[in-house]
Amino acid sequence: MDAIDAAERFLWRNARLLERLRFEHLFRDGEPAAVVDALRPYQRADGGFGHALEPDFRGPISQPTTADSALRVLDEVGALPDDLVLPLCDWLTTATTDEGGVPMVLTSAGAYPRAPWWDPPEDQRASLLPTSGLAGHLHRYGVDHPWLGPATEFTWRALAEVPARVAAGDWLVQLAYDVRCAVVFLDSVPDRERAEGVAAELGDVLVSSGVVALDPATEGEVATPLDFAPRPHSLARRWFDDATIEAHLDVLVAAQAEDGGWTVEWEAWVPVAGLEWRGWQTVERLKTLQAYGRL
Repeated sequence: MDAIDAAERFLWRNARLLERLRFEHLFRDGEPAAVVDALRPYQRADGGFGHALEPDFRGPISQPTTADSALRVLDEVGALPDDLVLPLCDWLTTATTDEGGVPMVLTSAGAYPRAPWWDPPEDQRASLLPTSGLAGHLHRYGVDHPWLGPATEFTWRALAEVPARVAAGDWLVQLAYDVRCAVVFLDSVPDRERAEGVAAELGDVLVSSGVVALDPATEGEVATPLDFAPRPHSLARRWFDDATIEAHLDVLVAAQAEDGGWTVEWEAWVPVAGLEWRGWQTVERLKTLQAYGRL
């Protein structure tokens, strides 16, 4: 059984309807409209997204990081429908701080079951994750909304602070997640000259400091080259030589479990979140292998 067939078997046995339809669209010529329709029930009346679309937050209410997950799904179908995205942008304005971006977790999340890393901080500061990813996807599809300008300026400022965060010994796991999210912004923002310059500087800092695990044998929750560059056309692909990418692709191929799915490196704090993340991760791993010609 090849990798795609094995993954399909895993998804049908274990994954959410959303991931099954994402798989069908990406690998079996399924209708993109079915993916959009499956995403719609996760959108709230306020325009945001909730209902555990992001598996580590089990609450129904809208959260900025859940909104980023929604735009990543829509990116797969190649469209951001106005009736979904414009209400979302309106909601984002209600969650935006004076800095111009949105926090990773709002205080409202504290009322619902969530992973420990979803505990809302007392200081509701804007964060690269998810502001940069949200802004990046909106730029990619030419969405015109007042939220985007301030969010873009916040993202540029926050990216300029990354070298200082590395030098200060900031929590490297979170820093890696921030930059991985920001790669979407750097790959999509209209100012290409600025994006390429910032991306090159970030790559030098992250690789030289060890934020990126270049050795494929590194264990634990680490950020790998393919996490930053899941597609070969990304600016982050320039951070790594061909041999490093090929070595990590070899490991990714070998990491497909006997049940056909891929695992995640972080703790499954409740069983349902673990299975939902494995479904999401399996689709993401297949996308990376396909993009690099390994399927």
